[in-house]
Amino acid sequence: MGVSVFFVRRCAAAVAVSAAALIWAPSALADTTTSTNWAGYAAHGNGAVFRTVQGFWRQPSASCVRGGSAYSSYWVGIGGYSQTSQALDQIGTEVDCTPGGQAHSSAWYELVPAAAVQLQLAVHPGDLMRAGVTVNGRRVALSLYDVTRGRGLSKTLTASLLDTTSAEWIVEAPSECLGPAACQTLPLANFGTAGFTDASATTTTGHTGGINDQAWQATRIKLVPDGRRYFVSNGAVASIGTATPSAVGADSRSFKVFYSAVSAAASHVRARISSVLGAAALRHPGR
Repeated sequence: MGVSVFFVRRCAAAVAVSAAALIWAPSALADTTTSTNWAGYAAHGNGAVFRTVQGFWRQPSASCVRGGSAYSSYWVGIGGYSQTSQALDQIGTEVDCTPGGQAHSSAWYELVPAAAVQLQLAVHPGDLMRAGVTVNGRRVALSLYDVTRGRGLSKTLTASLLDTTSAEWIVEAPSECLGPAACQTLPLANFGTAGFTDASATTTTGHTGGINDQAWQATRIKLVPDGRRYFVSNGAVASIGTATPSAVGADSRSFKVFYSAVSAAASHVRARISSVLGAAALRHPGR
């Protein structure tokens, strides 16, 4: 869920592709970059202007422990990838951990720079979700459907700003915001493994393709904690989460994202007592 000012500094892209990616699927070649809050893939470049993005994922569960909150979200969107972007239209689900160690799932959408909106759609771990975003002029059609339970919803809204230069399939560590320019990335919940399938995008010229279609550039985004600052629920944390996407599958429309933990001491975590979060709002800002 986004904010009007994208506080997250975009990291420089690394053009190297790992040997594992080359061995697994030659069709899955993509540049690799890092983000402080996104993990997954973005399609962009080559003059592509996107009209539609869609994808499926199975709602993860979260391994939660008592004593600290953690958060994770899963979504598709159009816009927000560029360092200078001020707009992002997205819809997805969330799996968060409460301080009591309980996992909670929810659904939401957001048209940045407008505020995020919670959806009245019950979501459960293991449910197969289908999501889509379509931009037509300033009209944005959003859909989220629980295939497992046979229920969903759709909305068509008017966006104040648009960015149609990218399409994304993302696992994210959300942020807590005390104002439009006062946001901190939250600890990533241990979701284990999440996977996107049947991921595709369509341009305004009518071309539809998978993640690494030749009509655009695909960038693999790794979520790394270096340099992140956190609001956390206590004065110290031993470890924090990171997320790494696999190579794109041979079908060009699927990949997985894997959670792992790294030392908080090596990641410059700055703790803040949770009492300051009472008036804060959960957000999903751009990279």
